[in-house]
Order: sequence, then structure tokens, then C-alpha cells
Amino acid sequence: MNSCSLPWFLSFAAFLVVSGLPTPENFDVDGGINQDIFDINEDLGLDLFEGDIRLDGAEQRNSIIGEEYRWPHTIPYVLDDSLEMNAKGVILNAFERYRLKTCIDFKPWAGEANYISVFKGSGCWSSVGNRHVGKQDLSIGTNCDRIATVQHEFLHALGFWHEQSRSDRDDYVNIIWERIQSGREHNFNTYNDQQSDSLNVPYDYTSVMHYSKTAFQNGTEPTIVTRIPDFMDVIGQRMDFSDYDLLKLNRLYNCSSSLSFMDSCNFELENVCGMIQSSGDSADWQRVSQVPGGPENDHSNMGQCKGSGFFMHFDSSSVNVGATALLESRILYPKRGFQCLQFYLYNSGNDNDQLNIYIREYSAGSVNGTLTLVEEIKEIPIGSWQLYHVTLTVTNTFRVVFGGIRGSGASSGGLSIDDINLSETRCPHHIWHIKNFTQFIGSPNGKLYSPPFYSSKGYAFQIYLNLNHSTDVGIYFHLISGANDDQLQWPCPWQQATMTLLDQNPDIRQSMSNQRSITTDPFMTIDNGIYVWDRPSKVGRVAFFTNGTQFRRGIGLGTSVFITHERLQSRDFIKGNDVYILLTVEDISHLNSTQTELTPGSTTKDLCANIICENDGICTVHNDKTECRCPSGEDWWYMGERCEKRGSTRDTVVIAASSTAAVFALMLMVTLVSVYCTKKKYHKKTSSKTADENPGNLGSPEKQTLRWIFACGRLIGACSRNNPCRVRLNSDASAAEASASDLRHGGWALVLPTSAVIGRGLPPKKVVKLGRQCPLGRGHCLHENLRPEGQD
Repeated sequence: MNSCSLPWFLSFAAFLVVSGLPTPENFDVDGGINQDIFDINEDLGLDLFEGDIRLDGAEQRNSIIGEEYRWPHTIPYVLDDSLEMNAKGVILNAFERYRLKTCIDFKPWAGEANYISVFKGSGCWSSVGNRHVGKQDLSIGTNCDRIATVQHEFLHALGFWHEQSRSDRDDYVNIIWERIQSGREHNFNTYNDQQSDSLNVPYDYTSVMHYSKTAFQNGTEPTIVTRIPDFMDVIGQRMDFSDYDLLKLNRLYNCSSSLSFMDSCNFELENVCGMIQSSGDSADWQRVSQVPGGPENDHSNMGQCKGSGFFMHFDSSSVNVGATALLESRILYPKRGFQCLQFYLYNSGNDNDQLNIYIREYSAGSVNGTLTLVEEIKEIPIGSWQLYHVTLTVTNTFRVVFGGIRGSGASSGGLSIDDINLSETRCPHHIWHIKNFTQFIGSPNGKLYSPPFYSSKGYAFQIYLNLNHSTDVGIYFHLISGANDDQLQWPCPWQQATMTLLDQNPDIRQSMSNQRSITTDPFMTIDNGIYVWDRPSKVGRVAFFTNGTQFRRGIGLGTSVFITHERLQSRDFIKGNDVYILLTVEDISHLNSTQTELTPGSTTKDLCANIICENDGICTVHNDKTECRCPSGEDWWYMGERCEKRGSTRDTVVIAASSTAAVFALMLMVTLVSVYCTKKKYHKKTSSKTADENPGNLGSPEKQTLRWIFACGRLIGACSRNNPCRVRLNSDASAAEASASDLRHGGWALVLPTSAVIGRGLPPKKVVKLGRQCPLGRGHCLHENLRPEGQD
């Protein structure tokens, strides 16, 4: 409901209370109107460029602006006190989506030169890119507190313009100019290839940055008509990033991975995502496409291709009671200290079959890992895929372990798991699983209430889903009377309820779930002083659970235009005729505190200010040191301290081939030298034998002419300052040393014979003339009749 309609509804409710008539059970925060960003701004009389862009003087209207307008990968921000509490919580949730799917992070401002100040202005708008103005405003005004709206405006701030302003726009959509409001035609301009950069990504009907079909219309007919009719109700989605939105953002900021995503596996590949079978169990998990006892299909492709796709199955019918099968993930490396494990589980065995979730954590004292039980999943429903979430708090290197256990009783199947996702995010608190969902759409029986749930603070609540409208689905949050009411604070203060219609895509990075948040404002009242979020037993209506138990249901707050029927039946919101609504109710009262204001540049400085990264590289700061993040493509990349060097697959192949040839040549040379040395060795052995038989051939040592040979680079022993050359006479086992210091004097060497040589009459010291100079440390000095010690 917009800011004008909400007081009217509350006044009307007060009239009903005073008159004794029942109050309305639900308040619609949207007033029954599904307003897009541009509708909100138009109603406020704002004349912004393309509807929600604040221009700062003359600037080019590019789809993606220049490198100088990029933010660092961690963006400083301030949440201004003017923001509504619900908006603050939604903004933080939007940041988590950025962390899950990109390398963009956000941190509270700590004095950096440039930062984004998010405030409650008039409407929803942003500047494009980092304007380098210090404090850069981004407005999240009334009715802008939708998660995809926040994502949209921050994409502007990161450097993106609207999708339909691309130069190739007219190939994909027709603009019906006569249906556009007078004076708003410029919002549909396109920009040529010199002004616009689509980053080589195809036109995206599903982009969160695309106008809706009714943008700036002067009547009831659409202003944008897609050339492919199936996309008429797709353009203008405000649920989440599209795949192409993420591709462009990750290319612009050179993201090679996302921050909080850890792993995803749908078992379509034979390597089962690097999972391993444990050696400490008594059975194995098998990769299969179907099981006779069920399931007939995997969860990933359910409803698309029968008999296709794979999952992991533990056959409990073929093992004894108590048998276990452990399937372990690849090794994972946590950064944040908290994780959420999401997966689908199918039981075709026995009610007593059980799945345990373990963590194998590695540390210096446990190199083989310590196995710790995290959760036991029992009483698993038979015959359908079920969604589960398990909260982990791991800080060391670890594996996730799925442990199937055979229970007592007959089994005709077993346990199956599929579509595993692990991320460093918070798990939802509750799951509302609605079966046979399509029968309720547009039906008089389409008013569904969830089972009762409890928040972490102890408040009992319930969700109302209205499916009987002809075009839209409504969703509302109610507090209900519960067991803890006597111990709780009333009116209920600052509890934010987040209701998420899950897109059951196998990979959470590609999921486009639809989300809405409602916050309990303890000061919200009906005109006669009744607090909307007061104790349900005081302000609520009598209601009954399906088992007949009576309780009281408080006033509901939500929207009647949560999602259209067309969008509901798109993507994977409905899978196997099942729908999942994820629910979280958390205390956000801490967001009431004011974020400390600092002087820009007072505590930090822009370390990248004087760093220039070549070839479109981006300067980043890691551990207070600058480094260039270099761009790359499928078969090329830049590298070096400033991205100054280019590499490619072709260059790598050439280098590899050259290296192979060089190694082959070197091996050939080594082989030839080895053959030569072997022959020479054999020859010297023969000569030595002859000398031993006739020792007189050597003559007296005093008269023997000692001739030295200089041999550079031959691996036959080296002289060094601390390692004298040790050599051995051919004719006997005597040795002589020539120290490194003796080799410095212009070609003369001092030879110190051993006692055996002295015994043959050689003087204690003899100066001999070198055949040629032996430079210190560059070669080896050998007598022709001497060889290194250790050789025969």
C-alpha cells in the first residue's frame, strides 16, 4: 500500500472498530496496484532521466560507463536515519544477493573518500557509476523497499543503464511511440556502439534493468511490445538478477567467482562434483537416473524430460538394518564462519530410514579430519522430493558428509539426494511446502493459511496466501497467539518477516526467487489508538487450526500483488506441482542505531588513486596493498603487475611445443655425452691396468710433466671457496687437493699431495703451470690423469 492509501485503510479499520463491525483482516501495503519503479516516480512528479537516473551534469549515456567510474569491489555505504526500518533490512538482504552471485561486497563507511549514502528521498533513483563526489546519494523512498528495486538502483550505481537503451534494442522490441506520455519520449532513446557497451552479451528480456511493458504509458495499452510474444509478460521483472545481468556485472568487474557461494551439484556429470565414497561405511551411494521404487525422475529436470537427469541413491533394500553409506563432498574452504546447506531428499524405502548430515573438519591436530554429527533427518515422507536446509558453523577446512542409514522394517527402495547447494549465507528459519499447488490457482478454495511457526524471539506467526484472484497472488504476514506470549514484548517491535517464493533452479546462483518483507512497527496504530502489532489475543480474531484447536490471528500486513499468475507458472516456482515458501522472521531493532558519520578521507585513503592498470585492468586493495585485477576471455588473458602482458591459448601451445623440442634436444645431448664418457672411462680403465702392470711408465713424480685441462660446464666436480677439488691419480688411490684460493693467481695452482704421493718422492708443495686459466666458480680444473674423487 502506498503512503496515501495506508492511512485511509487504518482510518477505515478504526471506523469499523468504533462501530462494532469486524476490522479488515489484511492490510495491503501496495493498495492493490503493482507499481513499477517508474510508476512510483511518475506519481511523485519526478522528471528523472530514463525514469530513475540522476544525471550529474553532461555525461555520456552509455550502457556501461568508463573504467574511471567503477567502484572498488568492496563498496562503502551509509544507511541514513531517514530510511524506513523495513527498507534497511531489505537493503541488507539485497547486499547478500550481490555477495552470493558476484564478487561485489559492501561495508559500512569508515571514512573512505567515496561512498554511497542510501536515504529515503522522493522515489527510487540513483546516479550511474562512481561519480567521485564523496557522498553519493541513492534514494530508496516510500514503496521502494522491494529487494529487486534495491538491486536495480545499485546496478545503476555500479555503472549500468537500462537494457532497452541498447543500440540493438529495435531488433527485439517495438516501441509504440503514440502510447507514450507526451514529453517522455526521450526515455526510450537508444545509443550507438560508440556510446554503449553491452559487453558482448545478448539482449536480455529477463533483465532486472529492463522497462516493463507499461512504462510511461498514456493509457492502458503497452508502450513496449516484444517481437517474441512469449516475452510480453517477462520484461520488467522485479524479482532478482537475470543470468545475463550477472554475466555483464561479473565481466565489468572481472569477477571470477562470487563471495559467499561455495558449491552446487545436480549430479549431471559423471564425476559427481568431486564427491567421494567414504571408506568407513558398509554401503555406497550410486549415481542413477531412476529407481524402480522411486523416484522416477531426478529433481533437476522434473517436469521437463522424463527419465533424464541423475541423482545419488542409497539402496536400503539391499543391505541389512543399521548399514550406512557415507557420501563426502570435495574439500571446502570457509571464509565467513556460517553456512547454509540446501538439498532435496526422496525416500522410497522405509519410514525408519534416516539421513544424517556430518561435517568432517580438518585441523593441524586432525589431518584425517574429525567427523561431527550436525543433524539427524528422520520421519522422511515417502514418495516425493522434499526440500531441506541445514545450518552449519564451520571455520576450518571441511567436507559435508551425507550419511544414509538403513532403518528397521521392509524397504523397496532407499534414500535419494539431488540439487545440493552450499553457501555462506543464513538459512531460512522455516519452509512452507504446498503440495498439489496448481489446483488452488484461481479457485474459490485458493485461500491458504500456513501451519503455525515461531520466530527466533518466540513470536508465533502464520502466512496467508491468496490464490483465488484472477490475475495476481497475494501474501500476508500475521502474528498469532502462541505459547510464549506472556513473556514477550507487546506491541511486537521491529521483527522483519521475509517471505520468499522459491525458484527451484538446481543452482542457487541462477535462481530468481520472488521475495517480500514486512516489518512490525510497534508504533503503527489504528486511529483510535489500537496498535496493529499488539498481542493477538487482544487485537486478533478467533480462528481454528485444521485439527480444531482455537487461537487468535492478528491483523495481517502484506500485498495483493505479490506475483502474477503468468510469472508464477514461469521458471521453476512450481516443480512437480510443489511450491516452497521460505520464511524468516528476525529482529532488526539494531538497525535503529545511527551509523557514525566521519569526515571523508579521515581514516582511509584511496590507495588506487595513483595506480594505473593497463588493458582495462582494475585496481583493487587486498590486505592494504594494491593489485591489478586483469581482464580475461575464453582463450586470452592479461597478466603482470599492471596487466601489461598478454597471454593466449595459442601462445601457450607454441611455448609448450618449443619447450618439448628443447627438452628433447637436451636429452639427446645428455645421451651423447654419457656415451662419450662411458667410452672414455673404459679406455682409461684399460690404460690404468697397463700402467699397474708396468709402473715405471709414469716416471718419477719430480720429472713428470703435469698438464691441466680446463673443462667448463661439465658435471664432473667443482671447485669452490669451501669445497676444494678432490682428485685421484689413475695409477693408485692417492689424492691431491687444489683449494679455490689457489686458483686465483693467473693460472698457477698449489697442489698438496697426500702422504702416499709424498712417499713417492713428490715435494710437499709443488707449483705447476695450468694449461689455461681456470676462472674461480666458472669451471673445473682437471689433470689429464686425474679424475674427481668418487669416480673409478
